[in-house]
Amino acid sequence: MKIGDFTENDVLNLARKAYNEGNAKFEIIPEKCALLVIDMQDEFVKPHWSPDWVPEATRQVPLIKSLIEHCRNKNIPIIYTVYSRTHHYLDRPKTGKFMPGRYSELDIDWSLFYVEGRVWHELAPREHEIVIKKSSYGAFYDTALETILKNLEKDTVIICGTLTNYCCGTTARQAYERSFKVIFGSDVTSTDDPEMQEPELKVLRKGFAKVLTAEDIIKALR
Repeated sequence: MKIGDFTENDVLNLARKAYNEGNAKFEIIPEKCALLVIDMQDEFVKPHWSPDWVPEATRQVPLIKSLIEHCRNKNIPIIYTVYSRTHHYLDRPKTGKFMPGRYSELDIDWSLFYVEGRVWHELAPREHEIVIKKSSYGAFYDTALETILKNLEKDTVIICGTLTNYCCGTTARQAYERSFKVIFGSDVTSTDDPEMQEPELKVLRKGFAKVLTAEDIIKALR
């Protein structure tokens, strides 16, 4: 097809194919990978405890654990992120308090949450593994993550955790913008509304990441 010959239907079909079937064209080299475990902490994983609980994240714990263990066996670094009390919470975007997802209408003591930043006990980091305390959705925002990855000589990040369309998806975009290759786990990331999972995966698949199941990630790392 030549320049000037594209119909509306042509460009729609191109976009839909990329959203639904797109596969980023880069080789997965295990020695160049690091696994990012995004926000698998009590506030999101502990059943019934917090209004931010993500039930699908709880269900995915065994699969995420198997991915972590496989990466450990392959000497692929594991880097965790959490929200916790840092700098008296003065390191957060000021506009966060205006967002409806903060559930300001709930009459609960929010000071109980996001204090320790405790990774869910089944996925607990080992002593030598890095835990990054982040202050917003993306793991690269105002953190040392990029420097750490460069010092480890890693150019590829594997993303698992929660939420797909917030912290995981934002981290994928930030990694892409920093020229990291991104592998995004389709069944080891989760949303608070399951209807939001596939729309986010489609966007990531088209423009930011290689989207794979945990099984396919493990196969590729072999």
